[in-house]
Amino acid sequence: MPNTADKRRTFRKLHEGGCFVIPNPWDVGSARYLQGLGFQALATTSSGFAFSQGYADGAVPLDTVLAHFRTLAAASDVPINADFEHGFAPDPDGVARNVRRCIETGIAGLSIEDASGDPAQPLFALEEAVTRLRAARRAIDDSGEDVLLVGRAEGLLIGHGDLDDVVRRLQAYADAGADVLYAPKLRTRDEIERVVEAVAPKPINFLNSVDFGFSVADLAAMGVRRISVGGTLARVAWTALTRAAREIAEHGTFANFAGSMSNAELNAFFDQDRSKDAP
Repeated sequence: MPNTADKRRTFRKLHEGGCFVIPNPWDVGSARYLQGLGFQALATTSSGFAFSQGYADGAVPLDTVLAHFRTLAAASDVPINADFEHGFAPDPDGVARNVRRCIETGIAGLSIEDASGDPAQPLFALEEAVTRLRAARRAIDDSGEDVLLVGRAEGLLIGHGDLDDVVRRLQAYADAGADVLYAPKLRTRDEIERVVEAVAPKPINFLNSVDFGFSVADLAAMGVRRISVGGTLARVAWTALTRAAREIAEHGTFANFAGSMSNAELNAFFDQDRSKDAP
């Protein structure tokens, strides 16, 4: 099994050229299955993990999140990028302190977003957001670990600001030391290509949370370096569960069980997967 340094080197190399998909598991089983399909890296999902623990997105305590990162990093042969939300701190010193703790979990990259979680001021002011990202950058550099920093501009996702503001923020985050830039809720070819051009040569992460009609090849041709899916795989699983459970509760029938994977199929995969860990 690759060690942490190996996975971090692999992760950085993945961002040097081409385009790759980095899907988002929410537990060890989903991580091991995605790894088994050949994905070269994985990313955590704050929403997917929160739902699995009975929390709303953004409400999971920091210690629980860090334990989750540590578990996934230890269980995976491929690099893990951590969705570190807004750093779990109201101030830059707190962000730096928590980033140091995050690095210790064995992750290969981490993202810091500019959404504040405060309904009165949904986004940190640009200067404050840059200061927070610089604090994360310093914490990584001071650690001596080769961890990628992802700067996230959340304005489109939370309905605050426009694409011009997102571009300004991404450029500022690139200047502040972000290795990768990320603006959730880009939708059109023009938006994607504008963002790619604005921060070049730094790589862009595109969130494909619904079917926008773009293939991996389409996004690669636009200049996207990596493609994540956020909490969508977790929501797909929740959709299947809730449809089947509601049918039973409301109608007393079981038609939604049709087409489900068998125990034998899953047992075969996980038996084979675990056999790779044997000495």
